[in-house]
Amino acid sequence: MSMIRDLRAAVRPSLRKSSTAYSNYDSTRDPSASSAVVDCAVYREGLRERGEECLTPREALRRVHDTGGFAWIGLHEPTEEEFSGIAAEFGLHPLAVEDAVHAHQRPKLERYDDTLFTVFKTIHYVEHAELTSTSEVVETGEVMCFTGRDFVITVRHGGQGSLRALRHRLQEDAELLAKGPSAVLHAIADQVVDGYLAVASAVQDDIDEVEIDVFSEPQKGSARGTDAGRIYQLKREVLEFKRAVSPLLRPMQQLSERPMRLVDPDIQKYFRDVADHLARVQEQVVGFDDLLNSILQANLAQATVAQNEDMRKITAWAAIIAVPTMICGVYGMNFKHMPELQWRFGYPAVMGGILVICLTIHRTLKRNGWL
Repeated sequence: MSMIRDLRAAVRPSLRKSSTAYSNYDSTRDPSASSAVVDCAVYREGLRERGEECLTPREALRRVHDTGGFAWIGLHEPTEEEFSGIAAEFGLHPLAVEDAVHAHQRPKLERYDDTLFTVFKTIHYVEHAELTSTSEVVETGEVMCFTGRDFVITVRHGGQGSLRALRHRLQEDAELLAKGPSAVLHAIADQVVDGYLAVASAVQDDIDEVEIDVFSEPQKGSARGTDAGRIYQLKREVLEFKRAVSPLLRPMQQLSERPMRLVDPDIQKYFRDVADHLARVQEQVVGFDDLLNSILQANLAQATVAQNEDMRKITAWAAIIAVPTMICGVYGMNFKHMPELQWRFGYPAVMGGILVICLTIHRTLKRNGWL
């Protein structure tokens, strides 16, 4: 991972020199300019200021101080060097900056002075033709959001969970965007939770498929318990899903119930809807986990029953085979005085007796369900 970061840090300076977004700045430009910036714009009264397609964070901050409104800066996997200039410009807390750069954080809501730091886990369902014991069902990413009085800084990690479409959608709703940075925070939370709902529906289909396979009659030649690997893999993916959903429940409740200076009262009502949807997903995920536990136990119980049935059959046939083995063993001792040794029909009589005894045992065992 460190090698990748070093390589990315070495490559990005050359990319910055040729970037059209920052073509008006030379190598001595402000440290807040970063190639990790996906988009940077200023919004006043719900409308995006026209001008450069993408401002530098310093320019955006200057315009906000001069004309009002708020700045929305979107970044994708910035390095420490790339984020340090932006953090200094906007006065972000070092602990929050460290979490945003290194990622792998649990969902949370923290307050640093006049800034809210929110971490969301994004979930993406991985399409697969057939669920196997090695199938990847869900893929996770992260979106960190710094929300201040006049700025929103989003830091995204992972190859999915893009906020570009969300930005365009918000720009078409000037009335909502006029509520300020908290409207952007709500829109991000709403998009993340809506993604949870879609993934939960897809995972439900996978669980239904596994459940049908476990409780249906096995095909000829296949053994019970062969689905344990698939069930366990699906359970691991559901656990990953659960880690993204469960910790986010409390932050959403705080945003929807507790008055905050950085959250517009009108936007707070919208957070209640997000919290309600999140609670529904939480119930679904917990239900998935419990259901998979029951399916796994049922599958293992079926395997145990099948093994017991096999052992009963083996024991039954061993009991039948023991009769001729014992009788033939007795006659094979070659003593001079053996029962019916000199009788002309002794051999057929012994064989017939063995057959009758074996048939009797077989019939008895079959009647009792051992065969």
